[in-house]
Amino acid sequence: MEYKCHKCGMGVKNLTCSKCNALLISDVVKIESGNVQVAKCPNGCGKIKSPTCCGHDMVSSD
Repeated sequence: MEYKCHKCGMGVKNLTCSKCNALLISDVVKIESGNVQVAKCPNGCGKIKSPTCCGHDMVSSD
């Protein structure tokens, strides 16, 4: 999975879980006001909100 900033092009890739070393996968969490893109551990260790850059969420290419 790779995240890229749509404004400046900066990116990050190969995010891994610090508990089990698995590569994080892209997912969406539905909340009352809409959807939030997250990166989650495929082994169920947890999830994080997508990285931000230039004041906006970075978009996953996954």
